[in-house]
Amino acid sequence: MASLQTTLLDENTAPAVRADVRALIDAEVSDKKGASGLAVKGGYGAVKKVSPSVVDDAVAKLWPSFVEKLDPFWQRYQAAPAGTFGEFLAANGDEASDALLSVTDARIDETSKSTIKKAYSSLRPSAKKNVTEALPRVGALVQKYAA
Repeated sequence: MASLQTTLLDENTAPAVRADVRALIDAEVSDKKGASGLAVKGGYGAVKKVSPSVVDDAVAKLWPSFVEKLDPFWQRYQAAPAGTFGEFLAANGDEASDALLSVTDARIDETSKSTIKKAYSSLRPSAKKNVTEALPRVGALVQKYAA
């Protein structure tokens, strides 16, 4: 069973995977509704104003760590596949969301960019809900390249 690092970080597929990750992020932000959706959209917009390439840079830097956190879930799914990987992640939503958020929490602690820290800290209380909602799309993206 190949690790996700082998398949998702392969130099031949990495650019396409990263483009799909950026599209996934844009779609998730776009789908947010209500007051919390406005906060997510506002925070996302503020972060993008810092630098037009900030999302691309963040994906390039963070994606390998996310892949590392997703790999144990992929290995468990592969051992007894039932349904889609997105369904598997959603069924393990608390654990999967915590694993993914551990990456961003660690990174935000290291950044010196106050605008990004401020935006993240305002969004962090609802981040687990948002990440959990994104898990089916994350799973579909992973399965697209790793299956």
